[in-house]
Amino acid sequence: MASTEQPVFLLGEGLNALEAAAFDTEAEFQALLARHPRILDFGSLADGRPLRLVLVAREMRVPTSNESGSTYWLDHLFVDADGVPTLVEVKRASDTRIRREVVGQMLDYAANGARYWPAALLQRTFEETCARDEWPLEDAYQELLEGQSPEEFWATVEERLAAGRMRLLFVADRIPLELRAIVEFLNRQMRQTDVYAVELTQYRGSGDQRVLVPRVHGEVATANKTQSRSGQAGRKWTRADMDAALESRGPEQRQVALALLDHAEAAGRPLGNKAAYPSFSVYFPASGKEVPVWTLSLRENPDNDDLAFSFGSITHHLGRDATAAFADALPAVDGLRHKIAAQRVKGFNGWPSVSLAALSTQPEALGQVLAAIEQLMGEGSV
Repeated sequence: MASTEQPVFLLGEGLNALEAAAFDTEAEFQALLARHPRILDFGSLADGRPLRLVLVAREMRVPTSNESGSTYWLDHLFVDADGVPTLVEVKRASDTRIRREVVGQMLDYAANGARYWPAALLQRTFEETCARDEWPLEDAYQELLEGQSPEEFWATVEERLAAGRMRLLFVADRIPLELRAIVEFLNRQMRQTDVYAVELTQYRGSGDQRVLVPRVHGEVATANKTQSRSGQAGRKWTRADMDAALESRGPEQRQVALALLDHAEAAGRPLGNKAAYPSFSVYFPASGKEVPVWTLSLRENPDNDDLAFSFGSITHHLGRDATAAFADALPAVDGLRHKIAAQRVKGFNGWPSVSLAALSTQPEALGQVLAAIEQLMGEGSV
């Protein structure tokens, strides 16, 4: 870029002028962010602590259907200690796609990542990245875990993705006005997802002297959403919270939910999620592993309460045949039947869900769900 900006002056033994300078290549730009994510650490976590992003992967694979389908590649995937994923796409100002095309790309990444990134895949990818970068896992997890296991943390990340709770960051050395306007618009329309544009200006001086100055666009539009979510975002829901929320449900719907929670406590390991609404995920033992099987979410509108099945994680841990058998054993409830049919085509990598209202209308449906779980727990047993 031509140096049209005022230089930055570095005062030491003398006065050194650092001039605005372009990044030589997009690869250089991307590598810089992967090595130094602190450049993108703006804002704070739900409990007020400073945000610290940790790299999950550079060039993160984003399937668009099953494993044989087409694939996207996200420039960077980061995560923070609240389990909120941050998707980053990097473009130089000289790339004309920074104006509009990059927005469509990012929305593709977000939609398909939420569908095809199960917790087990994210954990494996993160640990492979740490091994490649020679970062001891104990040190890496120290940035993320707060008395929970890695499996619990990545289950929270998966739950965040499923709920659309994520950050989308467009990073460039110049952010055009068109992109700023789109970012502001998306923030007003998207309740759970925060969108930012980060302009990263580089200044170079003599030798290795460099100064990087980030400017963030989108924070004002995000502020109101963040305040509205802050009430529950920093805590995990408990069984008592779930029971209290169910008091306002109809008797049939409450009975189904309580039976699911009681079975989870007896046969599996329930885990309260961090979410804007009461939510529980449950791990069940199968083939010598702890496998996340379902998430129960109690929304603001009881008609939207749902039970979602973690087909992606089941497939990762136990294989597609086991997931297919589990799917076959689930009840043929309206809505769920069509979602499962779609999953057969897509390779059992998503989160098919069924409303509690639909489950409660068929007396045998609850028993079929519990039987399917028991069958899954028998995987690998003789």
